[in-house]
Amino acid sequence: MSRVREVSDLQEEGKNAINAPMNPSTVDIHPEDTLLEENEERTMIDPNSKEDPKFKELIKVLIDWINDVLVEERIIVKQLEEDLYDGQVLQKLLEKLADRKLNVAEVTQSEIGQKQKLQTVLEAVHDLLRPHGWTIKWNVDSIHGKNLISILHLLVALAMHFRAPIRLPEHVSVQVVVVRKREGLLQTTHVSEELTTTTEMMMGRFERDAFDTLFDHAPDKLSVVKKSLITFVNKHLNKLNLEVTELETQFADGVYLVLLMGLLEDYFVPLHNFYLTPESFDQKVHNVSFAFELMQDGGLKKPKARPEDVVNLDLKSTLRVLYNLFTKYKNVE
Repeated sequence: MSRVREVSDLQEEGKNAINAPMNPSTVDIHPEDTLLEENEERTMIDPNSKEDPKFKELIKVLIDWINDVLVEERIIVKQLEEDLYDGQVLQKLLEKLADRKLNVAEVTQSEIGQKQKLQTVLEAVHDLLRPHGWTIKWNVDSIHGKNLISILHLLVALAMHFRAPIRLPEHVSVQVVVVRKREGLLQTTHVSEELTTTTEMMMGRFERDAFDTLFDHAPDKLSVVKKSLITFVNKHLNKLNLEVTELETQFADGVYLVLLMGLLEDYFVPLHNFYLTPESFDQKVHNVSFAFELMQDGGLKKPKARPEDVVNLDLKSTLRVLYNLFTKYKNVE
């Protein structure tokens, strides 16, 4: 029997339970809710939160990402709760992301079989995430019970861990209705559940650097840094009759980064190694990733920024990359 209930019904029953605590017989307790043991609780998303544009965007971005990863499997996810609860899609997603096969039955219809599959998949997920300090906010029962909050926590963690080429909306929170049975009556409370923070924090890059300080406390100095970097890159790009005026946008497709590395290290970059006129997001990510490889070949550490962040016009990420180049090559003519 499904334990998914309409929030409005449960809220109404909860209000009745609270408003008439001395008279249990006046409360219309749905037969399904007798499944709740004393002090057991169930959670669901407030209907108003489901209409939040950022919440809707989070779900859409994650669904598009899953479908993109599983395109060769011919799997199309349309609704997270209905399509992920039995472990089949999660198994395929993890196998694809981690490039490993899980020892589980391919298709299983029984609830016990589904939960066994979920157990295996989630144990593999936990083995990946635990060393990186992720808080596990899901379990077999919550995923199999189609708890959207748990499913979202799991997907956000996977997307961040595997550096998915997507941009999750930041600071997404939802109001959650908690229904608890107490002395035979249903009571409801509301709590706020945070699904995403900032990309940097979720990526585990907690160490702050000079650019965090500049952005947070010294916007006037930030403009000075930007001018210095523009002067630096143009000194070299001008040799190819190229000019940068906007750091935020002109490095986002990776072309100028690749060409700049060739100029700084004094070599010609073969045109077949990158896209000179990239059109898709993936082509731009390829270019920036290739530029990052050239930087490492030149003796620089792997950039702290993700290629996807540069492509997504994240100014702080772009500045970090350029500042590293400036530090190493500022005296190159």
